[in-house]
Amino acid sequence: MTPEPTSSKTKVCPTCGTRLSENAPRCLVCGAEFSARLEPKVVKKAEKSVQASRMPEIRLSLPAAVGLLAIVIIIAAAVTFFAVPKDEAAFSTIDTPTPTETPTATIPPTATLPPTDIPTATLQPPFDYIVAFGDNSCSQIAFNFGISVQSIIIANNLPSTCPISVGQALKIPYPTPTIPPPPTNTPLSADATRQACETVPITVQENDTLSSISLNYAVPMSAIKEFNGLTTDNVFTGQPLNIPLCARAADPNKPTPTATIPPPYPAPNLLLPADGAAFTLANDVVTLQWASVGALRDGEAYQITVEDVTADKTRRITDYVSDTKYIVPTSFRPKDNVAHILRWWITPVRQAGTDDQGSPIWVNSGATSDKRVFSWVGVAVAGTPNP
Repeated sequence: MTPEPTSSKTKVCPTCGTRLSENAPRCLVCGAEFSARLEPKVVKKAEKSVQASRMPEIRLSLPAAVGLLAIVIIIAAAVTFFAVPKDEAAFSTIDTPTPTETPTATIPPTATLPPTDIPTATLQPPFDYIVAFGDNSCSQIAFNFGISVQSIIIANNLPSTCPISVGQALKIPYPTPTIPPPPTNTPLSADATRQACETVPITVQENDTLSSISLNYAVPMSAIKEFNGLTTDNVFTGQPLNIPLCARAADPNKPTPTATIPPPYPAPNLLLPADGAAFTLANDVVTLQWASVGALRDGEAYQITVEDVTADKTRRITDYVSDTKYIVPTSFRPKDNVAHILRWWITPVRQAGTDDQGSPIWVNSGATSDKRVFSWVGVAVAGTPNP
């Protein structure tokens, strides 16, 4: 015979969830008492409400999991690539060479010397010369003045053959001076003595010699030679010289020094008009010209004398200018149709004082020039008679 199956119904403690037998009055775990027997439906509902919820489980195979992981990585990389700003410079890593500075040697500063004034040769303007008898060629004139023939040709704009004639006016350039060495701050004793010496510039005239110049200025020949750098006793016409007045011998009769009177000027060299020139009715103005004897000082002038030697009574005018030209007044022009001969000459003069009327008193301060003549024809203006 088969035994009957026993009933195995249970219930759950509502407090702690312990499963107990259906007839248990009290929970063996928490001690909670059961008040009444619940209906089976209620018990089942309580059992369902007490059970905790469970997360859904997803089961994937290994290839599917690897593929899903790869997709996630690709999506993350794409999001990162498009989210970060594109900076080409940040991704380009070009190695730029850094220049290395080359050390340079530092030159120590040098002392700056003050500039030294270098003397330059001061060219004097050419002087006038009238070709005289005995001047056979330009080479002879060039030899006499110590210059080259080429300089005479250039100064006078002459042909290469250099033709000249007696009475022709030429421009004679001075010899090229030798530039002295640069001066020092402190002059030597000899240079200091030379600078302190009073000098008088002169120009050697015709028939002058070093001996006659020495006697005229009472200065020894040796002093003139040494002061002007001459090696011989020869001088030539037109040569400039400086006479050292400080080399004059002391006068035993004068215990105290006296003021040195300036030496006389040489005779002026007449230029225009040429000797014997003729002026007709067409010439209203006659201009006289001569070469300068040097820089005139205050109170010095040229005395011009013009006289009519063919007039019944000699007519003469005397005037004074500081220039080297003079215009004969129109009032001195002849008043008839006869060619009158007029003579003129120039004398350097110096004012020595004034007379009672306040007019200057002039005395000669140099030699008188040669006398020249020219002819001038004039006509008297006759009045028109009334009818």
